Amino acid sequence: MFNERPRSEYGHQARLKQTFKTALLVILAIILCISLVFVLYGWKNKLGTEKKELLRLWDEGAYDKAFEQSRTGLEEKPMDYFLLTLHGFASYQLAIAQINNFDTLTYIDECIWSLRKALQVKNDANDGRLQYVLGKAYYYKGTGYADLAVQFLEEARDLSYNAVDIPEYLGLAYAAIQDYRSSVEAFSQALVPQADDGGSTSDYPSDLLLLAIARSYIALEEPETAMAYLLRCIETSRDSNTVIAGRLLLGDILAKAGKPEDAEAQFQAILDEDGENAEAHFQLGELYEERGNRTRARAEWRRAWNIDSTHAKARERLARLSN
Repeated sequence: MFNERPRSEYGHQARLKQTFKTALLVILAIILCISLVFVLYGWKNKLGTEKKELLRLWDEGAYDKAFEQSRTGLEEKPMDYFLLTLHGFASYQLAIAQINNFDTLTYIDECIWSLRKALQVKNDANDGRLQYVLGKAYYYKGTGYADLAVQFLEEARDLSYNAVDIPEYLGLAYAAIQDYRSSVEAFSQALVPQADDGGSTSDYPSDLLLLAIARSYIALEEPETAMAYLLRCIETSRDSNTVIAGRLLLGDILAKAGKPEDAEAQFQAILDEDGENAEAHFQLGELYEERGNRTRARAEWRRAWNIDSTHAKARERLARLSN
């Protein structure tokens, strides 16, 4: 009897200790679960806040800040579709705002990398905006990428994303790959007045669009149609460089059509309006030589070479006459 009481007390104490340990483990598990819930909830809210902040920056036109913040976010979440898309869009906006061509291409490459990766992450994205921006980015990347510009701009249209400038970019891209028939078809769509989201009519066609259409028709050997667009371009443009380009093309068409006086009038108009122009003088020299007036032809070629010492054709003509 003397020994049974201590054993009972010891057993009771052991059971108390075990119960206490079990309760403590349960409490710790509950605390851990609660803590995990709060952590996950806080992370989710933080992610939502980051996205809202990026959208705010985008809406305010702070593309440089949106670019930096989205790039930082991609370091932690490199496969996040939202971050990839916004980073690509911000890159494009920064690209077209650059003055230096190297800086432009740097941002263009960033745009292409980000949006192509976004399409891989979510290959069923079907709103057309990614393809639209990608197509324009490839156009700005250069003639060697014009086929990809066509591909993505056509995909954007297939997805019913009808931005007002898609036909013009398609026309330019088709011309770059020498598909001039598709080029003029796209340009013809660009000539149709279109309303923007606010209901107002766009400023199309621009003088550069008219000039591009004319070049495509020249390549298709349809000079009469090209002349119509060139005359309209010259009449409406307020940019002297565009007018000069239009007059040079028009003068060349007129010269080939056997109308040297009309061609001369176009080249002379360039000199009257713009002062000295190497190409206009060179073309006048060509006209004078065809008329057999080598003295005036030589004078015009020399003036062209004096204005632009890199004018290879003028130098070639002068070298030929000196031999």
